[in-house]
Amino acid sequence: MRHHKLALCADHFIEWVVQQTQRSIEKYEMFSRDKRILVAVSGGKDSLSLWDILLELGYKADGLYIDLGIENNDYSETSLEKVLQFASAHPEAHLHVVDVKALYGESVPEVASRVRRGKGKPCSVCGLIKRHEMNRVTLEEGYDVLATGHNLDDEVAVLFSNTLHWQTGYLARQAPVLPEASGLARKVKPLCRFYEREVAAYALVKGIDYIHDECPFAVGAKTIYYKTLLNQLEERSPGAKHQFYLNYVDARSHQRIRFAEDGESPPEMHPCPRCGQPTTAPGLCAFCRLWERKE
Repeated sequence: MRHHKLALCADHFIEWVVQQTQRSIEKYEMFSRDKRILVAVSGGKDSLSLWDILLELGYKADGLYIDLGIENNDYSETSLEKVLQFASAHPEAHLHVVDVKALYGESVPEVASRVRRGKGKPCSVCGLIKRHEMNRVTLEEGYDVLATGHNLDDEVAVLFSNTLHWQTGYLARQAPVLPEASGLARKVKPLCRFYEREVAAYALVKGIDYIHDECPFAVGAKTIYYKTLLNQLEERSPGAKHQFYLNYVDARSHQRIRFAEDGESPPEMHPCPRCGQPTTAPGLCAFCRLWERKE
């Protein structure tokens, strides 16, 4: 690991990853030992590794899998198989499975095709549905915090995009911890300081079987292009991604950079009359409007 000037054998690498995760949890005050944690798992290396690490650390961590109904290359079916396989090997943890089509009548690709009239990718609709369901299950099942497997490469690509387009609203909210608010669960990213290849190495050494394919709809996504550019920078300057993200987080936490949103009152929220989750939209929230069928 050139950015750390560090080389480790397999056993010490696993020990290092677990210790560094605990350091991040403590540094950013993500959660304490007595909290119930819900880990959003997709069947990929990052989320399954996070679940494994938290269980290794002795936390009360259960999993949540959201079946999106993506049939291309049997993506959702294969993803669920990997999650069920992991869960069966960890009987001390419980797995929640949300089947979007069974619950709401349409899969994510189906509702996206209807709402967007078949145009473009369903990524924005998918994100909206996942955020709603993760928040719903976290609160309804009484968990204290929702943990996601976002790694450093994910966070840096988003930070680069938001900075490139100067999306100050998103920049103001990008952090390892999003505090709980009325009707919104606390969200944390314990792997935010690890490079993607480090998480992949952890999964490989621990023998975690995960789905290797990207979501079929992710092909050609701008985020993947930004990751390629940032990897080129990292190759020339080891540690550049680490420095970019952590310096930003540090500057935000110490208010060395501020955005217009920092001095503004938060937008007024009210519970959606159908699902009860907070929204700024008049009437139904954006999630509930998805299921309003139109002639």
